[in-house]
Amino acid sequence: MLDTRARKFIQPFFNLIADLLIKNNISANQVTIFAFILGLTINIFILTDFNLIAVIILWISGALDAVDGTIARKTKTSSQFGTIMDIVFDRLVEIGMIITLAIKNSNATFSLLLLTSSIVITMTIFLSVGAVANKKGEKSFYYQPGLAERTEGFIFFTFMILFQKYLIIITMMFFIAIIYTAFQRFKEAHKILTK
Repeated sequence: MLDTRARKFIQPFFNLIADLLIKNNISANQVTIFAFILGLTINIFILTDFNLIAVIILWISGALDAVDGTIARKTKTSSQFGTIMDIVFDRLVEIGMIITLAIKNSNATFSLLLLTSSIVITMTIFLSVGAVANKKGEKSFYYQPGLAERTEGFIFFTFMILFQKYLIIITMMFFIAIIYTAFQRFKEAHKILTK
């Protein structure tokens, strides 16, 4: 929801960073890979209880994840493989955080398993519709908006990392938001694909 509505306000910032990186001959794929590696380091900071640093890195990694697409569009180097790499790396960073939180909070394992399942379901719908829909958005595939998009995920992960005492409650709220998004996307898929 926030990705769709707030993008026009924060895009000038992404443009500024993208322009700076382009001037230094840094490609979109290089930014994607760097954001991925940076995202994986979040787990080290969670495990060692440097949770604030983990959250800061999460948001920097997320910002770079938006900048790579901006670079690709500005330099006309968008590619299907870049899109796939971006999506896969995003999921790996999320899975890493979920596994790390489960290691540190074994009492929350079931709720984290539910969360993981909900991510699989909603991403299956998202990617399936993107693959078969004849629409294209600003990105290189059809982007279905919903209640829980990338920014909402970052907000939930921020709370999950910082307030691990309430991890089960926060995780279940995240789970509900993602399941609701899956229903939104499934309903939209029916509307788009049964015309």
